[in-house]
Amino acid sequence: MSSEPPDGIVVGEDGVARCAWSGGDPGEYRRYHDTEWGYPVVDDVRLFEKLCLEGFQSGLSWLTILRKRECFRAAFAGFDFRAVAGFGAADVERLLGDAAIVRHRGKIESTINNAGRCVELVEAEGSLAAYVWQFEPAPAERPARFTWEVLRTVAQTDTSRRLARDLKRRGWTYVGPTTVYAFMQAMGLVNDHLEGCDCRAPVAVARDDLRVPGRMPV
Repeated sequence: MSSEPPDGIVVGEDGVARCAWSGGDPGEYRRYHDTEWGYPVVDDVRLFEKLCLEGFQSGLSWLTILRKRECFRAAFAGFDFRAVAGFGAADVERLLGDAAIVRHRGKIESTINNAGRCVELVEAEGSLAAYVWQFEPAPAERPARFTWEVLRTVAQTDTSRRLARDLKRRGWTYVGPTTVYAFMQAMGLVNDHLEGCDCRAPVAVARDDLRVPGRMPV
């Protein structure tokens, strides 16, 4: 006897249960949900890229940014923050003329600024990964059950506010607590795949297997 999936879960024609937000695009969005979102990341370039793209997403849908991601990578030197930190006025004008990305001067200039701040942060902390993973919330700070009813109201948390404040203190821009929480969700600092989603368990296993930079293995 079949039963309805929990709220916030959709079951695709392939029989896979997923978080409902992935259901609007059966191709790219599903692949992102199934293979990237929530899996822990410790690569500095990918972490920097996601912080930048979350900033570009402000006011837009993530699917819009996802569809332009390869173009963003081409435009911003693969998000090599040391290279982007060297961008100047001519690069800003070049990027403003690039119809394949989001042509927003403030967000473009923010990405270049943040690249410089990332270089400084890496010099101070050893790596971007070692820094951001210090803000992984303790299990006691997380909801006991990861249901749609709980998570649909969570746009930011105490931890994302702390991380946003510290980034701003270091001179980063477009890193508000909601943007930062979306970054944390995507990069695996929290596992917000809902109960009933087939990805929740493998994401948890990937986190258990992760050696967090800057920490001794347990």
